[in-house]
Amino acid sequence: MDFPAWIVERVLARQGCLHPYAAFDPRRTAFVVVDLQNYYTQAGFMGECAPARATFGRVNQLASALREAGGTVVWVQTSAEGADRSWSHHHAYMLTPERSARRLRELDPSHAGFALAPGLDVRPEDPRVVKRCYSALVPGSSSLDATLKARGIDTLLIGGTVTNVCCESTARDAMMMNYATVMVEDALSAVTQDEHVQALHNWMLFFGDVLSVDEVVARLVPQAVPA
Repeated sequence: MDFPAWIVERVLARQGCLHPYAAFDPRRTAFVVVDLQNYYTQAGFMGECAPARATFGRVNQLASALREAGGTVVWVQTSAEGADRSWSHHHAYMLTPERSARRLRELDPSHAGFALAPGLDVRPEDPRVVKRCYSALVPGSSSLDATLKARGIDTLLIGGTVTNVCCESTARDAMMMNYATVMVEDALSAVTQDEHVQALHNWMLFFGDVLSVDEVVARLVPQAVPA
């Protein structure tokens, strides 16, 4: 991704280089794919982000490369089951009654909207995590942190949708929980390109790295096991 000169200057001043991670140890790395469910990716659902469908090929490419190198792919899904109680402020004040009711219905685990979208290369060995709000790492939202720690993972590659909502929320919490965190630009999508780009610019300024799928794959280098 090409960044404006002013962003490059500020990142260089802060950390001394544009991209801080020369290599990723696949065994300690997880590709966290956020919310590529029917509700967020398919026509006819309230949460549709149409550009998400164009990222499926790149998501599958990175998932395959990381698995082959010995890493972990985690699929995160949002459930709205009970969200009118557990996330009552959002449903009472941030949504109209009609939209609240539709979200609760279409993101219920029994509804087709909850399912991962067709066309994604989801494998039986891939962990699947259910979250209840934007961030999968805010306390009480999901088991993602425990899943990652159980596998000795300290580096997260973030993909999925929407770039500037659930993906960014999860990534910010990850960075502040001491994970090395990378937003994978072409494995992410937002409703508009402007939202996508602006989110990645702000992420680069303050929180972590932004790389393409190809750039990530080139950095997947297994590290030597200490004697």
